[in-house]
Amino acid sequence: MGDIVLNNYKYILKIKTFFINFGPQHPAAHGVLRLILSISGEVIKGVTINIGLLHRGTEKLIESKTLNQSLPYFDRLDYVSVLAQEHIFCLAVEMCLQTKIPVRFSYIRMLGLELTRLLNHIMGITTHALDIGAMTPFLWGFEEREKIISLCEMLSGSRIHMGFFKPGGISQELPPYFLKSLHQFITAFIPRLNELEDLLSENRIWVGRILGVGKVSNTISKSYGASGPILRSSGIYWDLRKVVPYEYYSQLSFNIPLGISGDSYERFLIRVEEMRQSINILQQLENLFYSHSSLYLCSTLDSMEKVIFSFKGYNEAVNAVVDSYTSIEAPKGEMGVYLALDGTLRPLRCKITSPAYKHLQMLPYMTQGSYISDVVTVIGTQDIVFGEVDR
Repeated sequence: MGDIVLNNYKYILKIKTFFINFGPQHPAAHGVLRLILSISGEVIKGVTINIGLLHRGTEKLIESKTLNQSLPYFDRLDYVSVLAQEHIFCLAVEMCLQTKIPVRFSYIRMLGLELTRLLNHIMGITTHALDIGAMTPFLWGFEEREKIISLCEMLSGSRIHMGFFKPGGISQELPPYFLKSLHQFITAFIPRLNELEDLLSENRIWVGRILGVGKVSNTISKSYGASGPILRSSGIYWDLRKVVPYEYYSQLSFNIPLGISGDSYERFLIRVEEMRQSINILQQLENLFYSHSSLYLCSTLDSMEKVIFSFKGYNEAVNAVVDSYTSIEAPKGEMGVYLALDGTLRPLRCKITSPAYKHLQMLPYMTQGSYISDVVTVIGTQDIVFGEVDR
């Protein structure tokens, strides 16, 4: 409420608080998200989050299936980072069964994981730019993303829901022409990535829309359980590939980009740099395959005993009553699975923790006092997919 004096007459101006809906049909909601915004003029006073519109009961469905039948459900969680979702379930099963996979399978898995990180960050950055009004990055990025999807199709035979990782290894061997195609992609992608960054990083419209928006301090990041680029943008060094290494990431050399202010602009720069580090990892893995010919050797089922053993492994109950919690550095942040086995083919209990769910709870804090248009900016920079939020 404010007073206005006009020609010696005093008028009382009353500013009323309005409640408006954002989503679930809004194109910038990145899924079926409904927000109830409490606004005073253009300024946001509060945000109420309404989720669950995509809830499918995934965890209970997994508990009614066998271990191998459960894997496709993970493909449908974060459907932008499919191989990372498959990977966390495979690691959980392998940890419960105390299974160690061959080195070659780990290297092939890391190839898929870093290609997945590129897929995710291209989608995240370019759709974020599209939300704000920049269409060119979206067109450029999806041309490169299509090339990565073609590489994934070489690996698995499928473009999106790949089913390539399996508990105990991978579903099929590395194609003999894959590394050559990978090298061609890397060579062409590096200048495209530079062009994308040049287009956005100093663009005054882009910088004006995201610089200083959605700031989070390191204290707030830790209290909400943030991870991934959001946590690292606030200056906290935490990447499970470095801090708690899995597969063979400890043998590779790569950097973890950090921010200072924790705003949307730094998260954009961190994702760009993470793509460069993924390219660096892919190049190291490519060199490892070429320098160690044994990594390219395929193991085939060349005897009836191996065929029988494989069949029994897929169809008999597991001989384990155990539980474990496993987490990985997925492209969006720390993804975890709690898995309990009771000696049968079906999991006794499966619980999933996802980074997007935690990050979404930070939305009221990140948008407090901002303008309505900043809600779109913050949701885009959180890089949310509702398959893993609602589950």
